Amino acid sequence: MNQQTLSRRVLVVDDNADAAQLVADFMSLKGYVVAIANGGREALETAEKFTPDVIFLDIGMPGMDGYEVATALRKAATLPTPRIIALTAWGDAASRERTAACGFNAHLVKPARLESLLSEAILDASPH
Repeated sequence: MNQQTLSRRVLVVDDNADAAQLVADFMSLKGYVVAIANGGREALETAEKFTPDVIFLDIGMPGMDGYEVATALRKAATLPTPRIIALTAWGDAASRERTAACGFNAHLVKPARLESLLSEAILDASPH
């Protein structure tokens, strides 16, 4: 665990509370400061207050889906630019193209390898 890890803030967004908690617990054990949101609107509110460096964002959520959340986050002038990683069951080409178009930095398919979560969390937000 290094100093960069200790200062990184991770937001986990998933309507499946157990899935969100599992990822959050893992990232916490690795030294990250973590917050959880279980829906799109809650994700936007939490991001505003928590100012995450990294967001693991589910796509298939009721109400406001992950595509809408990512688009809103990218348009929010009041937030620093977080790294947004899709963490979803949707791994088809169309879903991957849409995540890229909505401003996601990466696309992981559930169940994602723990090493992949860690690798994505240490990268800076940058264009695709």
